[in-house]
Amino acid sequence: MRKDGRTDDGCVRTRRTVMDDGIALSAVLERPVGTERCPLVIVLHGFSSSKDRPHNIAACRAMHEAGFATLRADLYGHGESGGEFRKHTLHKWISNTIALIDDARKLDFVTEILLSGHSQGGLTAALAGAIEADRVSGLILRAPAFMIPRCAREGCMLGVRFDPLRIPDEIPTIKDLTLDGNYIRIAQTVRAEDAIGRYAGPVLLLHGSEDDVVPPEDSVRAAELYRNCRLEIIPGETHHFDREPERMRTLIRGWLTDLRSGTVRE
Repeated sequence: MRKDGRTDDGCVRTRRTVMDDGIALSAVLERPVGTERCPLVIVLHGFSSSKDRPHNIAACRAMHEAGFATLRADLYGHGESGGEFRKHTLHKWISNTIALIDDARKLDFVTEILLSGHSQGGLTAALAGAIEADRVSGLILRAPAFMIPRCAREGCMLGVRFDPLRIPDEIPTIKDLTLDGNYIRIAQTVRAEDAIGRYAGPVLLLHGSEDDVVPPEDSVRAAELYRNCRLEIIPGETHHFDREPERMRTLIRGWLTDLRSGTVRE
């Protein structure tokens, strides 16, 4: 950020703390300079990630270029927010997202709210979007991890196998991190298909063809279930959109521009 308080892409940046049930969520609000009123996108990161990962910032810049403000936040147990990583669950992340929506609705310049998320954040955005369908006017999902509930029910998470009927107290994961067994128990109750069926607003679904973390086929299936969805499988792209970041930005920017002009099509 420059010394005058503006970002390199022409936004005013302010830090916000959003409270959710006693947990402080660290967030960054970025608003294009010269806009009195505009839409805002709440941007959610993925599992063991944060709001400041390069691909999340790149997605936000595309949103700014289309005239949208962004509110990117660290969710429970991640980044600069409160809570322990091992105790985070999908339910807590959904609650965090609803708190972020409530906070965004208090901003007098916001005309409408969209949700965006990557990987587990993409799944969370889809779930919260269905709950808040009357308040969320669009979804941008990047490699959404729709397989998490299925994996929890089948007894395999991040390469770790377990008895889905006798869930251990702890599950080892990547980067020497550990999950509480309640993460699995809660994930088993989630029905992503129900959330997809409930949401009727416009959806942009992006996935890399070379994603080795979340199967691209899950996004293909989700796109068939959404009522108003544009699916883009980016050839050669990875889970973190780090090979063709400009392609991701172009797709987001173009879709949002079309959305504002009323020309978004399936």
